[in-house]
Amino acid sequence: MTPFADSPADRLITEALGVALAALPASARIALAFSGGVDSSVLLDAAVRVAGAARCVALHIHHGLSPNADEWLVHCAAFAQARGVTFAASRVEVPRIAGESLEAMAREVRYRALDALCQTHQADALWLGQHADDQAETVLLQLLRGSGLAGLAGMAAERLPDDAAASVVRMRPVLHVLRAQLEQYAAGWNLRWIEDESNADTRYARNALRHEVVPVLTVHFPGFRDALARTAAHAATAQGLLEALAQIDLQAVAQDERTLSHEALLMLDDDRALNLLRYWIRTCGLPAPSTARLKDAWRQLRTAREGHHLRIDHAGQALRSYRGKLYWEAGDSAEAADETALLERAVSELVWQGESIWHLPQWRGTFIFSDTSAGDPHAVPLALLEHAVLTVRSRRGGERLRRERSGPGRTLKNLFQEQGVPAWKRDVPLLFVGDELLFVPLLGVNQAAWTAFDVEHGAIAIDGRYLRIEWREDLLLA
Repeated sequence: MTPFADSPADRLITEALGVALAALPASARIALAFSGGVDSSVLLDAAVRVAGAARCVALHIHHGLSPNADEWLVHCAAFAQARGVTFAASRVEVPRIAGESLEAMAREVRYRALDALCQTHQADALWLGQHADDQAETVLLQLLRGSGLAGLAGMAAERLPDDAAASVVRMRPVLHVLRAQLEQYAAGWNLRWIEDESNADTRYARNALRHEVVPVLTVHFPGFRDALARTAAHAATAQGLLEALAQIDLQAVAQDERTLSHEALLMLDDDRALNLLRYWIRTCGLPAPSTARLKDAWRQLRTAREGHHLRIDHAGQALRSYRGKLYWEAGDSAEAADETALLERAVSELVWQGESIWHLPQWRGTFIFSDTSAGDPHAVPLALLEHAVLTVRSRRGGERLRRERSGPGRTLKNLFQEQGVPAWKRDVPLLFVGDELLFVPLLGVNQAAWTAFDVEHGAIAIDGRYLRIEWREDLLLA
């Protein structure tokens, strides 16, 4: 055995992994995020020595951002194979979005891919190779960005699985170990690793700190890493208390798992409400908004007089208020925000000849016609569909629908309100047969159309063929 096996760096790292391993079940399968850099190479090599190769699986994410990415993949596969470790890789594409950090987008995509691989390989924990220098840089970056306590808390040594992020526990066993100590281990065991050329590009904020600021801090404040680690620990404790308060407030304000009481939220003072909103947004699986966006959302929530006029967009979702409830729904700003802004679309016509589908691109959906029985509440006689041209129009206001053959006709607005359909969801295609309203998505068949047909053509035979009408949005089609 090499003399390095009993060196201080070797003992420090293997003992750190031993502590992490002891926190897991005896049969736990360990996934390791393996980029091929010095940090993850040391982590994988030491994990094999501490836990055994059979319990480890090395996970590599191929971003395609570097011209050397294919070579890195080959290197990582060979490194893992040489140690008898199962190797798995995932190729991902990092979206380039104006105003969004490429580094942040790559990190988000990487963690999603790692989580998926953990599930595929039935891993019980994901070990990550971040170290004390990474933690110091993270805290400095967050401080310079004016982040709150959650940012200043830096990276957690352990993060339990949750619905919004990881499905397995994420652990950083060497978070208290210096980069220099990892490099000593790598050199002592003659490890070969990848040098990512982008790490030298000081256009990235983290690289600028690492190459231009940290060396100066090291000279004048040699203990700054430990000091920043203590700051992160204090911030994490304070953040934990804020989250505990948010949980208490959520119990008082929440109406169910996904909605808040608008009125109860307004009873909180500004700081407490912002703390609750930040926590609630995260529990809904959405990324944390900036402080400016969160404060603007709170301003709108305080000043909104009619809930159906409220729309706050964030991360592809829209915060809505309806009948005193606040909740998130998928949507974009092109959709109508309230009933007064319903879109006027071109009229579409169809001479129905037995079609089972009628796709309407301008409505982003399709009418479905399928066989059914006379007792189906959404059924209409085939003869009625063949009676006249089918027409699809936008709502214009004042349309009425009769839900029962002998019942009164009521305005669509009243029926939507009765069914609890928010105003912004009422922009639906109205299906007419001739001049008679026949079907309204979310409400059903207009029984008055039967009556009009009976008056003109006589009663429809009970044993005739009936069809069910459905409206499906494009995203719901198989």
